[in-house]
Amino acid sequence: MTSAHLAARLDRLPLGRFHRRVLYALAVAFVFEFGDLNTFAYAAPALKKYVHLTVNDVAFATSASFLGMFAGAVLGGRFADRVGRRRALLVSVTVFSVFSLLNAGAWNVPTLALARLLTGVGLSAMTVAATTYISETMPAAHRGRMQAGVMAIGLLGIPIMSFTARGVIPLGAEAWRLVFVFGGLGLIALPFIARLPESPRWLLRHGGDAERAVAGIEAETGGPLPEPEPADEVVETKVRYRELLRGRLGRRTLMLAVAWIFQTLGFYGFVAWVPTLLAEHGFSLVHSLTFSALTTLGAVPGALLAWVISDRFGRKLPIALVATAVAVCGLAYGMTFNAVAIVAFGFCVNALIQTFAALIYAYTPELYPTELRNSGNGLVYGLGRLSNIAGPLIVAAIFGAFGYQPVFVYIGACWLVVAVTIGLFGPRTGMRNLEGIAGEPDPVARARTVPVTE
Repeated sequence: MTSAHLAARLDRLPLGRFHRRVLYALAVAFVFEFGDLNTFAYAAPALKKYVHLTVNDVAFATSASFLGMFAGAVLGGRFADRVGRRRALLVSVTVFSVFSLLNAGAWNVPTLALARLLTGVGLSAMTVAATTYISETMPAAHRGRMQAGVMAIGLLGIPIMSFTARGVIPLGAEAWRLVFVFGGLGLIALPFIARLPESPRWLLRHGGDAERAVAGIEAETGGPLPEPEPADEVVETKVRYRELLRGRLGRRTLMLAVAWIFQTLGFYGFVAWVPTLLAEHGFSLVHSLTFSALTTLGAVPGALLAWVISDRFGRKLPIALVATAVAVCGLAYGMTFNAVAIVAFGFCVNALIQTFAALIYAYTPELYPTELRNSGNGLVYGLGRLSNIAGPLIVAAIFGAFGYQPVFVYIGACWLVVAVTIGLFGPRTGMRNLEGIAGEPDPVARARTVPVTE
């Protein structure tokens, strides 16, 4: 089987039982992954009140978490390219779930920071493996919307976790520990992921039985299938990790790295700090948690918006427009102190950043060839997480020196950088097969055209 023939067979498929299994299995994992990403943001006000953490302590623990996410994304990306997407998913979900439980036992700032760092390793490794698996197994006509569907269901974890925190944290000085149990429940996803097949595209590149995997997927459609559309083959050249930093792939990596760095600074500058900033600005702990919890209700509608627009309008233009809208709504949020306006603009920001997330999660792995898809995805995602080691310190410094509103000017500026970068330099990917987007060669041609040596 050639890569073009495999792509044609996968892209002709209607959405069927296999695609639904992928949707639900990964959505369950994302429910607890997204919930865990936000646990510290909601526990932080209680930690400040009961454990007497300072704003700088919160920034230190948050930065440790993002250092772990960087390591998990980069190392996990390479791990998944070597051992397979399915195995990487099983390992990463286990890692973030187990270490999330250890957060509940932290007794000081260093132990809390260490627990957040190790949890972050599993969180990012799972994210890059999952988004790559979706890209490689979904038909081209549905790739964006299925990525958004997984996100929409998974994002239910944020309001579930936030309202759980709202109910649990005020119960007592130690109740914040219960919030971290939420991420540990990610172990529930393991049996569902274990039943998924390995990515046929990965199997083809690594000498596995891609034919059997594709035939199994086809059998789950439950009906006759159209003939695969003919596709041109491309000559093979061996792709090594360093190629991510050279030539056409290097330019894509640079463009994506800038976008991921500034979207991460803008995303977590808002999501991770809003409860703490509201409390610091004079709102009570209960009001801060209530306002923050209500704004998270925008997350699921935001991902569903991506479901509607992603495959219809492609990824590039919607990403640029949505990033601009986040900048505007985020600035409006920071300029008001009316409770209703805070919730309304906060709802819009949470909705739009999840629209953006669903789009960028679909867009990033599309730009790399199969052999480096998870590595490239992990590298740029990891660089975004690495940048946010400084992110909390930047927010704390701006807040300390200039006050509440300038923080949101900074957040808006980050999102505008993303919009300009993708809008000017991002390639279009909608409705194209992955091999065509990546300019990916055919492994079957290797033996008859170009000899490859390590």
